[in-house]
Amino acid sequence: MNLARFCLAGADVDPEKVALEVIGPGGEIHETWTFQRLEETILSVAAGLRSAGLECGDRILLRIGHSSDFPLMYFGAIAGGFVPVPTSDQLTEAEATGILVDSCAKLILHDGSVEIPKATQIPVWGVGQINDLKSSKPGEFAASGKDDPAFLIYTSGTSGTPKGVLHAHRTGQARLSAHEGWIGLHEDDRLLHAGAFNWSYTLTVGLIDPWIKGATSVIYQGPRDPEVWPRLLESSNATLFAAVPSLYRRILKYGDVAQASFPTLRHGLTAGEGLSAELYRDWRAHTGRELYEALGMSEVSTYLSSGPSVKVKPGATGKPQPGRKVALLRDDPNKIEFAKTNETGLLCVHRNEPGLMLGYWQRPAETRAAFRGDWFVTGDRMRADSDGYFWYEGRADDLMNSFGYRVAPEEVERVLSEHDSVHEVAVTETEVRPGVSLITAFVVPRDLAAFNETDLAAYASHHLADYKKPKIYEVLEQLPRTPSGKVRRKDLKRSPQNP
Repeated sequence: MNLARFCLAGADVDPEKVALEVIGPGGEIHETWTFQRLEETILSVAAGLRSAGLECGDRILLRIGHSSDFPLMYFGAIAGGFVPVPTSDQLTEAEATGILVDSCAKLILHDGSVEIPKATQIPVWGVGQINDLKSSKPGEFAASGKDDPAFLIYTSGTSGTPKGVLHAHRTGQARLSAHEGWIGLHEDDRLLHAGAFNWSYTLTVGLIDPWIKGATSVIYQGPRDPEVWPRLLESSNATLFAAVPSLYRRILKYGDVAQASFPTLRHGLTAGEGLSAELYRDWRAHTGRELYEALGMSEVSTYLSSGPSVKVKPGATGKPQPGRKVALLRDDPNKIEFAKTNETGLLCVHRNEPGLMLGYWQRPAETRAAFRGDWFVTGDRMRADSDGYFWYEGRADDLMNSFGYRVAPEEVERVLSEHDSVHEVAVTETEVRPGVSLITAFVVPRDLAAFNETDLAAYASHHLADYKKPKIYEVLEQLPRTPSGKVRRKDLKRSPQNP
């Protein structure tokens, strides 16, 4: 089983049907790729890489910006039996160098638009050679096995050093559960994804999923201003839209949105960070459309979600997708005991899940440590209610210590975000003096002039146990975020005048 072949040749689809549209700010079409042209070009890339003397399983570092060349090189490498290493265009030279060294890549594909690793003996192929790859004579898909390495992605490590997560060709099969349990994907859908080509969320939900189903992927190139998205949703005739929650929030705040907007849109999809009940309700009230959330991670395909077949319970992530084997284990690392209903536990996925990684690249000890028996421990803390819905209670390594009690920041954030004056909020511990840290809430108000810290503190006192309440409130214009939209808690700083 070859992942690229599974995506491109599995669906019974008209070869002349559009597989990919790249659009501009006004919805104008910059590029159109039919399924036939896409498959032929990807097989050309595969053949060109083989002719360079690369061996099956060799890693190829992709340093390419937000262009269609990224998926062409990515899937071309997979089609040829090689292992692409996708990287964000936001990486610095030093960060790219660290990944290059760790991955032991044999080739760098670089389009000149992003930072490249420091001087190295590894061959670097530029724009001319990328174009040569695309014009090579098409070859065949490599006869890869379902458990053979397919791609290597890097994720933040607890030590602060990114670590590689190696995935197999079987990953494509794992996406089928998401089609039913989250996306509600149909062959005639047009899925607009807000992410860049080089983001794993885009590569899976934005490209792999539509192509497996024979649907059309729509990717935007242009300024990322929030007010552009309502126009794009209409001009592109998108039936599905995928983004992070923070973008939906910005669309509501800065865009012109009403229930008559983007009439072809069936529903929205969200992942990458938690979807608050307040944002979900705001989106429903303004647009009249559903917003379905999914939880996944670099090590595992998405596995918990709401969707057309799973009614949304505001504030809850959703239920396990069809066929997923998910459990909540109690904290004791020496036992395998399952948490009871409404008892918080560690979210785990069984090792036979096809979307689970092969392991951490060249880190066998860390791979073994990530398992408890047959269960991969995700590090997420959740509880399951009597209806089978899972509620996110934070990362195990994000837990705060408040006077001997462990507190998940997400629990506090969920309460504060329900207050009418709060637009966004992030909670973490800040050190007020050596050895003493207090829970601090960093608040982005809806109206800065009208914001009243005392009112919010009183609200927190009413809804949270004393040890869970923030002791400090900081007002910010915006929260620090990663390029993919996640809040960077470690970058939150307390102002000197607020001890």
